[in-house]
Amino acid sequence: MGSSNKKKREKKKDFNKAKLKVGKAKAKAANFTDTSFKSKSIVVNQHTLAALDGVDLVGLFKQHLNQAINSKSDKLRQEALVQLTKDLSSKPIFNPVGVPNLLTKLLPLITDSVANVRTNFLKLLRALPPSDVAPHVEKILMYIRGGMTHLSTEIRSDTLSVLDWLIEVCPDETVSCPGGWLKTLNSFSSMLGWNPSVASTLSVKGWTSATKTSLNKVSKKNGEAQAKQITILAKFLEAGFRPETPLPYDEQRYWDSIYRMPTIPNPFAYLNLWGAQRDEDGEMYPDRISRQQVFERKWKAAIKTGVMGAKQEGGVIGRAASVLDKVLRTAEEGGKKVVEEQEKVEEVEEVEEVEALEA
Repeated sequence: MGSSNKKKREKKKDFNKAKLKVGKAKAKAANFTDTSFKSKSIVVNQHTLAALDGVDLVGLFKQHLNQAINSKSDKLRQEALVQLTKDLSSKPIFNPVGVPNLLTKLLPLITDSVANVRTNFLKLLRALPPSDVAPHVEKILMYIRGGMTHLSTEIRSDTLSVLDWLIEVCPDETVSCPGGWLKTLNSFSSMLGWNPSVASTLSVKGWTSATKTSLNKVSKKNGEAQAKQITILAKFLEAGFRPETPLPYDEQRYWDSIYRMPTIPNPFAYLNLWGAQRDEDGEMYPDRISRQQVFERKWKAAIKTGVMGAKQEGGVIGRAASVLDKVLRTAEEGGKKVVEEQEKVEEVEEVEEVEALEA
């Protein structure tokens, strides 16, 4: 009996309401954990224990470069890019591996899945001297075209920011390098859905039975992305249709170009002496006339049709399309002037030949 009553009292004990008394603290629960203690921690800002005085700066630069490429941590890749940008922005510039090796290793970050990594990579590119970037425009454009046709809208948008930077620092090289003109226009076609085959099937009223394929989906966010695509396309075409500025005659530069070694890498790239055979899209178009001729033959109708449709949508897309339309009209006027000047030159040459034969 005694043991059974004891068990009953112990069971009831859990359900009894404790009586609180003034001046006395409430009884602590059986599973109470004391969290009033304080702990001390050591925060390491850099993943190295070397002292700054005796640190190997070259080794540290290569370590940051390796972390930016191979680290699985998004934050670590971002911090490594920030440190590399600081080194490249210092005076004098500290870059022990050289721009070619740096670009070869870091260009895949154009399509990195983390937005902050892509943003910091663009900041790093802006820290590079334009003269060092110019010889590598063809390689950069290969990665840009890959990013422009990526499935992710954010990656496509950030890739366009890289293209905008490249047009800003190296406009002539961007539109004249092998594949820089037509292949980039093909990438814009994939983004915007402005296909030449679709434009060629348009009827008088402007409707077509062909399917319009585009990487953009209808939404407010993608509407802004499409406006950005049209704006960058306008900048790209403006750089391609910009008239060349003739250099004043310099006798020393003339003889240097004949007898001295070229100062730029691969000066005979337009001859394609040792490279693979190029098709029309991969060819170089080094001057405005050649670019405008191939543009009018392949892309003029498609882009004009796309501009008309974009202007009808209004909003940010319509405003961007108006800017592109202005670039196209300016290019047409400039192209007519160039043709007229060429015809005049040909007429003068014909007259001179006739006079020479008569004499």
